Amino acid sequence: MRKDNVDLICSIGELAGLFEKSTSLENFLQNVVRIVAYHMRAAVCSVYLYEEKTQELVLTANQGLMIGTNVSLKLGEGLTGAALKELRPIREARAAQSPHYKFVPGISEEKYEAFLAVPILRGLTRIGVLVVQDSVPDYFDDNDTKALQAIAAQLATTIENAKLLMALYQREEAKPAQPETTGKKPETKSALRFIKGAPAARGVALGRPMIFGDGDGAFVIDDSTDFSGVTHEDFDRSLKETVQQLEELQLAMEESSADVASMIFSAHLLIVKDDRFTGEMKAKIDAGAPPHQAIREVVDHYVQLFASSPSPRLREKVQDVKDLGHRLLQNLRNDAEISVDYEGHIVIAGELLPSDVLKLSAQRAEGIVQVGGAVASHIAILARSLNLPMIMSEEKRLYDLGSNQQILIDGDHGNIYIDPDENIIRGFDVHHDARREIESLAERMKEESITRDGEVVHVMANINMLSEINTARALKAEGIGLYRSEFPFIIRSSFPSEEEQFRVYRAIIDKMEGREVIFRTLDVGGDKMLSYFPGVEESNPFLGLRAIRFSFRYQDIFREQLRALLRAGADTNLKIMFPMVSSVDDFFQARDIVRECVALLADEKTPHNAAPQLGAMIELPAAVEVADELAREADFLSIGGNDLVQYMLAVDRTNQHISDLYVSHHPAVLRALKRVADAGHNHGIPVSFCGEMATDPKILPFLLGIGLRRFSVESRAIPRMRETLAQLDSGEMARFADRVLRLGRITEVHEALQSI
Repeated sequence: MRKDNVDLICSIGELAGLFEKSTSLENFLQNVVRIVAYHMRAAVCSVYLYEEKTQELVLTANQGLMIGTNVSLKLGEGLTGAALKELRPIREARAAQSPHYKFVPGISEEKYEAFLAVPILRGLTRIGVLVVQDSVPDYFDDNDTKALQAIAAQLATTIENAKLLMALYQREEAKPAQPETTGKKPETKSALRFIKGAPAARGVALGRPMIFGDGDGAFVIDDSTDFSGVTHEDFDRSLKETVQQLEELQLAMEESSADVASMIFSAHLLIVKDDRFTGEMKAKIDAGAPPHQAIREVVDHYVQLFASSPSPRLREKVQDVKDLGHRLLQNLRNDAEISVDYEGHIVIAGELLPSDVLKLSAQRAEGIVQVGGAVASHIAILARSLNLPMIMSEEKRLYDLGSNQQILIDGDHGNIYIDPDENIIRGFDVHHDARREIESLAERMKEESITRDGEVVHVMANINMLSEINTARALKAEGIGLYRSEFPFIIRSSFPSEEEQFRVYRAIIDKMEGREVIFRTLDVGGDKMLSYFPGVEESNPFLGLRAIRFSFRYQDIFREQLRALLRAGADTNLKIMFPMVSSVDDFFQARDIVRECVALLADEKTPHNAAPQLGAMIELPAAVEVADELAREADFLSIGGNDLVQYMLAVDRTNQHISDLYVSHHPAVLRALKRVADAGHNHGIPVSFCGEMATDPKILPFLLGIGLRRFSVESRAIPRMRETLAQLDSGEMARFADRVLRLGRITEVHEALQSI
C-alpha cells in the first residue's frame, strides 16, 4: 500500500482535529501514533516523553508493540535515546546491527528491523522522541524522515504545554495552601480623556476596553454584569461551548494561517479540558458558589499561579488563562447578542508575544493598546499584517478603565480617546471596511507604475504571512520584493522543520503565479527574539547576534532553511537575499553554504534549484562602504531603508525617547543611498529599495532621482505610491536629487524636500 506520509501528516489540521477526540495528553498522543502509523504504513509508531529530572525517556503512547510493563530509556540509551541526546534523526535499515541498538525484553520489538526516530524539540529543549518501525528492512527513506520531523515539530508545543501544566500542579501540591483571592478590582473612577501614545500599526478602532493587565494582575470581570438565574447546567453548557469554539478557532487558523499558526490554541484547549481546572469550578458550584463566581475565583487562582511560576514559559500562559475566563463567562450568559470573542473590544495589555497578537486577531479584537515598554518591530509588523490597529502607551491608568466605557484608538497618529463624544467619533472612519477599500482601489489601478515622462517603475510588496498575498495581488503588486521568512519562526513555539518551511515557501511561489519573489533568509535578533531559543544576554542586541550572524552561528538552522528554499524554488527563478551583510566575506560565506546545500540535494537526487540568484541587503554603513565590491559579486542588492537609517545615525528606531532623532532625510543617509544605487548601476545589477521611506511622497522623488526603479513596500501603500510616481518626471527628479545631495544640513534638506 502506498505511503501518503508527507501529504497527510504535514496537514496540521488533521492533528488539530484530534483534540476533539482527546481527553488527556496520553489520549491525544495515542490518537497521534495511530494516525501516523496508518499514513506511513508502519507496523509500529511510538512516542517517548523526556523526564528532565531523571533524564529518562518514558514510552507514553504506542501502536504495534506488545507492552506489558513500563518502558523507559536513559538519555543516550538505545537508538531512541541517542536520537534525543544528539538532537538528530536516526534511521536504520536493520536496527539490531546498529551499535546504538538496545534490546528491550517483553515488547517483541526485535522483529521490526527498519527503524526511524526523530527528536521532539522546542528550540533546543528536549521534549521527547517520535519513533516508527517496520518488519521490512530499509523500509523508511528521506521522505519519511522529513515527514516525521514535520509532525514532531507540530507536536512539540502541545506536549510541552501539557508537561508544564503537570509540573505546575506538582509545584502547587508542594506548597502550603494559600488564601483565595476574589479577583475583585478596587473601583476606580478614571479621569482620563486623551492619551498621546506611539503609533505601532495603522488604523482606527472603537470599542469597549478589555483589560488584560500587565500579565500578573488578577482576573477581573465587570461586577455590574447580571448573572442572576445562572445554574450548574448553564456552566456545563458554557464549558462545552467553550471547548467547541476553541476547536473551531484552531482549525480555522490552521486553514487561514498555516504558515504561522501551528497549534496556536493548544494551551487553551489543554487547560480547559483539564479535569483539575474545570473540576475546581464544579466543586465550588456544588458547594453553593454561583457559577460566575466559581469561574472568576478559579481563573484568578490560575492567573496568580502561572504568574508566580519560575518558568518563563508558564508565565506566558497568563493571558491564555484570562482569555479562557472571559470566554467561559461570556458563554455563561447565553446571550446570542453577546460576542464571546473580542469583537467590539479594544484589548489593553502589557507585554505581548507575537502569538498573543495572532490569537487576538483570530478572536476579532478591534485593536490593541500595549502599555509599557517599547514596541517590538515584529509585533508592530504583525499587527499591520493582520490589519489590527495598535498603539503603545506608558499610561498605566489605562488598566483602570471600566468595561462600560468607550475607547477610540487612532493607530495612524498614536492618539487614544477615552469616552469620545460624537464629534470626535465622526472625525474618524471607525466603520472603515478595508476589504471593500482594496476592491475599490484594485478596480482603478493599472498593472504597472509609470512616471509622468513614461519611465517604468516596479513596485512590489513586503510580505510576512501567506494570507497577505491576496491583498498584494489585488493591489497589483508586481511581485514580492521582501518575504520576511522569520515570521513562521517567531510566532511558532519551535523551529519549523525543513518540510514545513518547504511547504510555506512553495505555497508563496505558487500563489504568485510566476511573479518575482525575493526570499530573505532568517532575520532574528535585536527585538525579534525566539522565545524557545536560549538567546545570549546582550547589552545591545541590535548590535549583537542577529540576522546573517545568527545563521552563521547556527548553521544547522541556516542549512535547513536553505534546503527548503532550494527545494521550493525548483523550476523557478529563485531569489535568495541575505540580511545584515557587513562585508564581501559575509556574502561569500553565505554563498558557499548555499552551494554546499545544492551539492547535497543533488547527491540525494532531490528536485531543487541548482543556480538561485543570490543578493545582499544593504542595511549597515559597512555594507555601503563596500557596495561596489558587493555589486560585483551579487546578483542583486536591496537597500533596507529602516535599518540603514538606524545604524547610520545610531538611533534605535523602537525607542520612543529619541524618535525625533530618527531622520530618514539626513544628508549622510541620502548620500549613502546614492552610493549604493550607483554601485548597482555600474555593475549592471538591479537595486531595490525596501522600507517606509519609499512611501513618503516627499522622499520618493529623491529616490527616483538617484536612479532607483524598484521598490518594495507594504501592500496598502502601493496605490498612493503609484499616484505619486505618476506625477513625477524622472529627468526633473534626477536634477532635483543632484541639488539635494549638495546640501549638508538636515534643515536645508528638509526645506528642499518640502518644495517638491
